[in-house]
Amino acid sequence: MLRARVECSSGQICHGSTLPYPAHTSHPPADGDAAFADGDATFADGDAEDVWGCRGRDARLREGRARSPRLGTVTSPTATAPTPASSSPSSGPTAQPRRVLLAAPRGYCAGVDRAVVAVEKALEHYGAPVYVRKEIVHNKHVVATLSERGAVFVDDTDEVPEGARVVFSAHGVSPAVREAATARRLETIDATCPLVTKVHREAVRFARDDFDILLIGHTGHEEVEGTAGEAPEHIQVVNSPDDVDQVTVRDPDKVIWISQTTLSVDETMETVRRLREKFPTLQDPPSDDICYATQNRQVAVKKLAPEADLVIVVGSANSSNSVRLVEVALEAGARSSYRIDRAAEIDPAWFDGVATVGVTSGASVPEILVQDVLAYLAERGYGTVEEVRTATEDLMFSLPRELRADLEGAEAAGRPVRGGRRALGLDPS
Repeated sequence: MLRARVECSSGQICHGSTLPYPAHTSHPPADGDAAFADGDATFADGDAEDVWGCRGRDARLREGRARSPRLGTVTSPTATAPTPASSSPSSGPTAQPRRVLLAAPRGYCAGVDRAVVAVEKALEHYGAPVYVRKEIVHNKHVVATLSERGAVFVDDTDEVPEGARVVFSAHGVSPAVREAATARRLETIDATCPLVTKVHREAVRFARDDFDILLIGHTGHEEVEGTAGEAPEHIQVVNSPDDVDQVTVRDPDKVIWISQTTLSVDETMETVRRLREKFPTLQDPPSDDICYATQNRQVAVKKLAPEADLVIVVGSANSSNSVRLVEVALEAGARSSYRIDRAAEIDPAWFDGVATVGVTSGASVPEILVQDVLAYLAERGYGTVEEVRTATEDLMFSLPRELRADLEGAEAAGRPVRGGRRALGLDPS
């Protein structure tokens, strides 16, 4: 069985970085789930991309507390707080120095990086076209860039020629999709984020134990469709706290919740609270399902939002975690917040009376788009940039095993394997 142990700067144990899994749970891991031993973690199947671990968790969803900046990630000893802008009682916001509070961490997470690089490597190794089911990640710039390089994005496997190669997106797929791909003799590359795979495995395990599974997430999102497809007869989706009243189960004493990985932490906590009011013996998953990157980006926004007159979130409209960042910014005290795909979408009217601008980006956003926003702001007098850092991430997942095997085979055969991991870059204009 593959094992990985990497010491991070905070002393936590991780595979590249730490992931948000508590040391104790009400529903302990079993074979096939993550198994923790002194900070190490392995999946029973031993796939390298599924090897990760963490220790040192602070807050947990079921305890209903506000989360600390750590959130199970490698964190600086003290988070960098924004410096309040100077002002006098008689001066308005426009009299204050103009500045930018830049959230950190922001942008690409490990799962997104893995998925994007998988498509890049597949194009390099196999040549175009490489088919991708759905958007590999929810970002217009990424999809446009990969399309220009020869990726062909399709809605379903029946659009892929028989015998061709298809990449499954980072959001995961249901067993029915895998069966359809097999029926068409498709060569598949599974770029599902390992943290999503972990939720799939929880669903399978709990269904096997005959639980009613309450999947907190957004109906229609690809990740939710994939997870629910693992055990449709056991799973019902709960979209928000307001949905709780409509939830019915077979046995109130045998109910467990799981969640989409990209949700608002606070809203999920509220949904769980209401579910527990209705089902007092509601069980928790063996680890928090909202991923480390989603949590970290929300914590960084919460840190800067009270000082910001305006928060700009870079991310696409179909990116759940990007949309949540706008909500989090407003709830945390920002006067206004807007989501954009690129700098050209910024409305100059947003800056009326604005001295401090917060900037962040969703987990599927390449840094080049953030830098374009900073350049736009600098041209308009917001040239002072202060980083607001609440965690440090250095997690990397291995490439999908199907692709990794072919690349390793080519290298062993003496055929060139081009390049390593690289940032996706294309002029977004």
